[in-house]
Amino acid sequence: MQSPFVFVIFGATGDLAHNKLIPALYTLFSNKQLPEEFYIVGFSRRPLTQEEFADLFEEYRHKSEWKDFAKHLYYQQGNFDESWGYEALVEKLQKIDEQMGACITRIFYLATPPENYQTILHYLQTTKLSEGCGQGSSKWTRIAIEKPFGKDVETARNLDKTLSEVFEERQIFRVDHYLGKETVQNILVFRFANSIFEPIWNNEYIDHVQITFAEKKGIEKRGKFFDGVGMLRDVMQNHLMQLMASIAMEMPTSFSKEGVRDARAKAIQSIVCIEPDAVGENVVRGQYEGYKDEKDVDPDSETDTYVATKFFVNTPRFAGVPFYMRAGKELEENKVEMSIVFKQTCHLLFKEIGCPEEGNILTFRIQPNEGITIKTIAKTPGSKLNLETVNMHFTYDEQFGTKGIDAYEKVLVDIFTGDQMLFNRSDELASSWTFIEKILYGWEKGMTEVFQYKKGSMGPEAADQLMAKDGRKWL
Repeated sequence: MQSPFVFVIFGATGDLAHNKLIPALYTLFSNKQLPEEFYIVGFSRRPLTQEEFADLFEEYRHKSEWKDFAKHLYYQQGNFDESWGYEALVEKLQKIDEQMGACITRIFYLATPPENYQTILHYLQTTKLSEGCGQGSSKWTRIAIEKPFGKDVETARNLDKTLSEVFEERQIFRVDHYLGKETVQNILVFRFANSIFEPIWNNEYIDHVQITFAEKKGIEKRGKFFDGVGMLRDVMQNHLMQLMASIAMEMPTSFSKEGVRDARAKAIQSIVCIEPDAVGENVVRGQYEGYKDEKDVDPDSETDTYVATKFFVNTPRFAGVPFYMRAGKELEENKVEMSIVFKQTCHLLFKEIGCPEEGNILTFRIQPNEGITIKTIAKTPGSKLNLETVNMHFTYDEQFGTKGIDAYEKVLVDIFTGDQMLFNRSDELASSWTFIEKILYGWEKGMTEVFQYKKGSMGPEAADQLMAKDGRKWL
């Protein structure tokens, strides 16, 4: 990247900025991936000087290039719902433009709770910050917002309506950092650059698909945000829908931002919605024991800390193939992975010997240790003919000597260069919210109970039964 830019972080003293954005920006800087001239402006309500803002990241002071990086950090105090902070920001950005002698790219990153989005967008518009510094410079202005994008179809549409009134679609970057993960990006290459997989990537050979998002941690003092939101909205509506789309999508017409996003959107649009009356049969809602005792959680809360569901994708390729997804907190392990389970068709040659219960399984592991594993059947050593499944796998660390670029580093590079391929489009969000909202309506009608589960388990027994009634089990 050669062109200078100014990067404004709303919510600059929050966890996202501290744990993800500033570390990613520093890494890009130390790897010489940022231009010589760039400005990072933090915007938050705390009264801080430029030096005090830099001091918030004291754990980075020992790094060799932090002192040089910190010279690019600026700060503007302001409340999200009052105009004075935005007006002061206008002056600060104008001084930067004057110093540079040109209108430079402005990127506004909303690293705030979603309830602040509409307010911030309103003031970006009324103060004309969204228009850049004039003279048609709005084409260089970009807006980045974090998921969740709304809490239902209506709020998602309202947010999109506001966004479209202030910015054009080409300026909007809806951030789902899971799309920046190396393995998620590699699925397209794996599927379409290797001729051995495409012929069997269909319902003739695939028995079912499993997607798991498991976290050992709980809500970690985030009760105010999480309670009333839950895993269905917070994880399944975005992260898991995007992972599902990477498996179910057809080959893009081109490896371009719109080619890939078109294919992804069509996959999500093809999901067969679970009608509210069928939610009890196809969705499991769980809550870990002790959740109601967490700080800022309603003692009568029915918020889901675990959700599992079964659904179908109505395309010729996947007709009749069930997709099973689960996501939960306070589980036994940290694991995010997708598995394509192929039909176990033990050849007549081995009927008398017996084949393993599990046959061929292709697994994409997103974390930890990003990589790909293929289970195959092989003969065990010895004089007798016995069959067993074995793993053929690679990890990025072992194969390439690196785990690859961090997801947020990739997200930021793409925002800076204007590449929207790995960012959500409005039609993708509308389709995913339609699916999620029908489940929420089923819950409101009391179509399923909230199953309790022990911390350190893999969720409620009802989730195991969801698969067991189909003669399958979680891997």
